[in-house]
Amino acid sequence: MSRVVCLGEALIDFVSDVSGVDLMDAPGFRKAPGGAPANVAVGVAKLGTSAAFLGKVGDDPFGRFLARSFGEAGVDTSHMLFDTKARTGLAFVSLAPDGERDFCFFRNPSADMLLTPEELPVDLLRGCKVFHYGSITLIQDPSRAATLRAIEVAKEAGAIISYDPNLRLPLWPSADAAREGMLSGLPYADFVKVSEEELEFLFGSDDVPDGIGKLHDMGIALIAVTAGANGCTLSDGERQVSHTGFRVNAKDTTGAGDGFVAAVLRHLVEADRGTPLKALPKDEIEALARYANAVGAITTTQKGAIPALPTAEAVQDFLNTH
Repeated sequence: MSRVVCLGEALIDFVSDVSGVDLMDAPGFRKAPGGAPANVAVGVAKLGTSAAFLGKVGDDPFGRFLARSFGEAGVDTSHMLFDTKARTGLAFVSLAPDGERDFCFFRNPSADMLLTPEELPVDLLRGCKVFHYGSITLIQDPSRAATLRAIEVAKEAGAIISYDPNLRLPLWPSADAAREGMLSGLPYADFVKVSEEELEFLFGSDDVPDGIGKLHDMGIALIAVTAGANGCTLSDGERQVSHTGFRVNAKDTTGAGDGFVAAVLRHLVEADRGTPLKALPKDEIEALARYANAVGAITTTQKGAIPALPTAEAVQDFLNTH
């Protein structure tokens, strides 16, 4: 039984061959497996903890490519579904000189949007230690209903619930709908990873400690606020620990946040943290911030998320030299 189960979208990222151009001027694209929850599952597996991915893709070459890619990375894909009526989602991505991204999505609808509660593998959800989900499957039913049902099943079985309120405005009807939908996923979670940009979007302020306080007021035990190359802040409600991050030659930031999440989830499982998720010792939260930042930093040094997500050995080698 997989110790971490991730539910959500899996899609193909077509990444521009050339950095520093917009999508209109990109001369060509490279195919890469993607989707934030799928990236987290791969990240967990590559770090040495068993992980499964739950989601629906099209019964098409792209969907089969995704299943093969995740499986080759060590993820349990036996519960992935292949829809014969909807295609696998596509995203075209351009890269700025600093590795930041611009997206154009093709979903009308894509198969990941059509996952239903009845299609969930209940036994898998009841047996996991950590259940992770994102905000994209909360955009509309039936995937929203499926996500909420999965949370309910895993939570009732005592799993740690992890949430990434991933901001992808082009996928929502409006900014207000995005804010409402992303906020709706927060009260169920024990752990939340949110970027500074997402925190400001959710609460209308760039005051990070205030935003962290609001998240804790919702009952969230462990919060990570990421700041890209500037590191992160981890808060367990009793203390806030900041780590300045690592300076690397960033080529593509795709998957860096997902790698960060994977590092945290792997730690919560291996440290045998159960629910309710309690405050972590100071040295443990400091070490976790450093480790998760290292995973995120390493992930930016190659193009594409899955090829760049590191093994535990690679992370240790990195930390030994930084």
